[in-house]
Formats: sequence, C-alpha cells, structure tokens
Amino acid sequence: MHSVEDIQSFARQVTENVERVIVSKSQVVELLLVALLCDGHVLLEDVPGVGKTMLARSLAVSLGVTFKRVQCTPDLLPNDITGVSVFNQQTRQFEFMPGPAFAHILLADEINRATPRTQSALLEAMGERQVTVDGVTRALPRPFMVMATQNPIEYEGTFPLPEAQLDR
Repeated sequence: MHSVEDIQSFARQVTENVERVIVSKSQVVELLLVALLCDGHVLLEDVPGVGKTMLARSLAVSLGVTFKRVQCTPDLLPNDITGVSVFNQQTRQFEFMPGPAFAHILLADEINRATPRTQSALLEAMGERQVTVDGVTRALPRPFMVMATQNPIEYEGTFPLPEAQLDR
C-alpha cells in the first residue's frame, strides 16, 4: 500500500508534466486525478478550442496509459465505441476488433451530440467497466476513465444527458 506522501508526490509530478503542455490547468488536473483514483469519470463543460483534448492526451501520456478520442455525432453507433466482430476469410472465424473504449482514458468529445443509444453504450462502460458486443461481455482495462465534453453554449441538435448518466 502506498503512503499519502507517495500519492501526493505522484500527483504533483503528473500535474507538473501536464502543465508543461497546458498552462494554468493545475486545479483541473488535480480533479481529474481525484476522479481517476476514485474510479470515476469527468464531464468537462467548456467552449471549443480551450485545450480539453490536449489536456486529456497530456494526462494519459503523463500516466503512461493509452488514450483514444471519439468525436460524438448523431450518426455515431455504439459499435464505433465498443468495437465490432469482423469475419476473417482466412481463418473463417469472427475476430473482435476492439473500439476506443478499450483505452485507459477515453475522451468522448461533445457527448451530448451522440444519440441516447450510443450514450447507453458509454454508460455500460462507465458503470460496469465492461462492454457487451454480439452477446459477449469484455472487461475494459484498468484504470479506465471517460472524460466527456460538452459545449455549454450550443445545444441545438443535441441529446441532453439523462440524470443517470450525469451521476456516473
């Protein structure tokens, strides 16, 4: 078990690493680390162009974990996030091709632009740390955190997040 001092030192080091790329975000980085350590997820509400993607990518690099980004749109399907089974003609079997949900840190950009059906696929990943594709349930890597974003100004053409999803 790690001491409080070890955790504080680690958090300080990660914050300093991220601040080499993104300036003036130390408080946000601390809150992201708290969410990660508590097995939680984060909804970042901010206008476009302020570095949310760079922040998520920098955090993943600093932690030495994998990072994937999904741009949520109305035509995004659940399998675009979770993965899909593809038939391999050489082996004559279906092979699972993991989607972005299998990254340690997944940035769901403009999550409120995805349909409720696609949002529910993210909900399973967030709540249960697993995804189900073609009836097969697969565990997600640890740590796993979804960093979702939404634009607080532009709500036209969006699907508001339900309370159950906001609580995750």
